Amino acid sequence: MSEIVNVEINGIKVQAEKGWNILQAAKKAGVTIPTLCYHPDLKPGASCGLCIVRELQQDRKDPTKWKPSRKMVRACVAKVREGMRVITHDPEIVETRRTVLELILANHPNDCLQCPRSGNCELQKLASDFGIRENPFPKEIIHHENDCSTGTIILNPDKCIKCGRCTEVCQEMQNVWALEFIGRGEQTVMAPAASLTLDKSPCIKCGQCSAHCPVGAIYENDQTSEVWSALRDPEKTCVVQIAPAVRVALGEAFGMKPGELSTGKIYAALRRLGFNKVFDTNFSADVTIMEEGTEFVKRFTANTKLPLITSCCPAWTDWMEKYAPDFVDNFSTAKSPQQMLSVLAKTYWADKNGVDFRKVHMTSIMPCTAKKFEIRRDKYMSASGAQDTDVVLTTRELARMIKAAGIDFVNLPEEKADKLLGDYTGAGTLFGVTGGVMEAALRTAYCLITKEEQPPKIEFTEIRGLEGVKKATIDIKGTKVNIAVAHQMGNVEKVLNEIREDLKNGVRPRYDFIEVMACRGGCVGGGGQPCLATDEIRKARAAGLYTDDEKSAQRMSHQNPEVQALYKDFLGQPGSGTAERLLHTHYAKTEVYRFS
Repeated sequence: MSEIVNVEINGIKVQAEKGWNILQAAKKAGVTIPTLCYHPDLKPGASCGLCIVRELQQDRKDPTKWKPSRKMVRACVAKVREGMRVITHDPEIVETRRTVLELILANHPNDCLQCPRSGNCELQKLASDFGIRENPFPKEIIHHENDCSTGTIILNPDKCIKCGRCTEVCQEMQNVWALEFIGRGEQTVMAPAASLTLDKSPCIKCGQCSAHCPVGAIYENDQTSEVWSALRDPEKTCVVQIAPAVRVALGEAFGMKPGELSTGKIYAALRRLGFNKVFDTNFSADVTIMEEGTEFVKRFTANTKLPLITSCCPAWTDWMEKYAPDFVDNFSTAKSPQQMLSVLAKTYWADKNGVDFRKVHMTSIMPCTAKKFEIRRDKYMSASGAQDTDVVLTTRELARMIKAAGIDFVNLPEEKADKLLGDYTGAGTLFGVTGGVMEAALRTAYCLITKEEQPPKIEFTEIRGLEGVKKATIDIKGTKVNIAVAHQMGNVEKVLNEIREDLKNGVRPRYDFIEVMACRGGCVGGGGQPCLATDEIRKARAAGLYTDDEKSAQRMSHQNPEVQALYKDFLGQPGSGTAERLLHTHYAKTEVYRFS
């Protein structure tokens, strides 16, 4: 049990845990201290200076009296202690904070109307809160070109406020080290090492830098104009799919609570935008389990190329090819659900409906910026004969389209997805949360191994939650299956190093099956989701997906009638020649830095 200390925040008595900073204690007291560089996901950097507070000290002559210290401390790094008394706001503190903001704004562009974070910008909000209308300091902006090289996220160094969140995320959370601060003083710029462009850096396009940036210095490559253009083209049959995690996050852009399911409203909104058919990526998540589950059972029973490692996350596969190519043979060859649904839409669905696949335009709504990279990563992403996924929009981009179309999202009626590629089981919806792919796979793998229709338990709670690495041993009628689940790239190498140690010692790998997701919490915390996510929000989004699973009529992927029909009418069986050609891919080592 944590040790408790008693502190006072503006005269309000608070019991705080030892080790908390003043920001956390103030929040418990109902006091908001302004910050720009602080984020609960990250180690405090104390770089912006907005969170200054003043500690009260006992009068040496009269211990019954307390007086403000002349020294101010930064609340994000100052730890609470027994008996501490703090003043968070007084005229001098407020004026100092205002001056800090004015200095930041003096080096920040005034193009808020064109900024992708307008209305959701932390700097903009603070400037409004402090009533800053004029700036006493001269405007001085050192211009740098935008970096649009990856086609997924865009760096706009002119808007950078040097808070350090992006570098902390990239280096410490994700263990990628694509971003750092280069230069000194006013020449400092946030960029890859050696001032390379992002496409030549170790960047894995996960977008966590953009999700944590407080301003518009890093943002997703907006491709909504491409989708609007396709929707206006009478020659195109516009189809769309939505990922599992989108349904528990999109509503936040319209005032709904995090985790509140809005699946039926999303289907309705997409039809009102003009899409001809609305499909659901949860369906192809079920297909992924059929392919990946079969792949695992084959490897496990033959005791070869273990552990099998999931490959649904494109940021993770990019990281693996750059940093852990020794595990290429361990990767599942199954494509991600996004790519499976896209190729099935342009083959299976198009054939069934007499539609020319070359006129099918697939838009994919994803919680992830790396999905924009995945659709062009190699030739296997065009297995239909055309590029399988035409455009990827993030959750944030879809929200903007709905608002631009004047759709009253909250009051939309609930609708259903279209047939053939729309029905899903509870297992499919779990793909949006860390541990979900593993849980879905175990449900079906149990049945494949035992030839039984129902496992003794369907929920594997031991692999749920936000612990960085979760490990468990699953008993399948006396057969032990050792599994590991890792999320947030900084946690992954620990698991890989354990496998490397086993292989070096010539023993069987300690894990049979490993799930990895690049983003904290899995796709619910993806780089394309509504910004400003915290663990509290991630947990709420995850809870929404677990609710979707619990209320599903079928909760195991192989029970999906549409999936059964797909294999009967088109694919034959999991791992068949047709399935291999359309639903599988390959991986290879890539260079981390490219100087060509």
